[in-house]
Amino acid sequence: MATSLYDVSVTSYLQTLGAVAGFLNKGLSHCVETGIDPNELVEARLHTDMLPLRFQICSVAHHSLGAIEAVKSGVFLPPGQSPPHDYVALQDLVAETHDALRALTPEDVNAQEGADVTFQLPSRKVPFTAEGFLMSFSLPNFFFHATTAYDILRQKGVPLGKRDFLGQLRIKN
Repeated sequence: MATSLYDVSVTSYLQTLGAVAGFLNKGLSHCVETGIDPNELVEARLHTDMLPLRFQICSVAHHSLGAIEAVKSGVFLPPGQSPPHDYVALQDLVAETHDALRALTPEDVNAQEGADVTFQLPSRKVPFTAEGFLMSFSLPNFFFHATTAYDILRQKGVPLGKRDFLGQLRIKN
């Protein structure tokens, strides 16, 4: 059986978005248990020159659902200024992104195989095929931002482990 564009993109996004939702829930529980305002975590960073949790979660949405939308439209733009979400709004963004991706069918995504996608930067255009864009740009960025969000919460004391990051494995039935 061949692996499809849907299989490598949407199913991977869904698995990790489920994990992100789970570790954000654990983060909220940790805040409640320890008396920390969860909104303090929204602006937490791993390092001063890195962007905060808010940006990481918005980027998870941008590099998953936004990437699929770009494959369909043919143009991907860098993320804009991330909105001033509070912690619950970040959780809602992950849930909305997950729901929108679940609504896609394999046919919707696989029909885009071979399509042109341009990453439009202010000073240049970077051309891709749909496959090249998703597998060499979108997925690595998606996983980078999901990992960074996980790491920020872990650094702030949220009791997370590797299993929290992996999410629901796609095991053989």
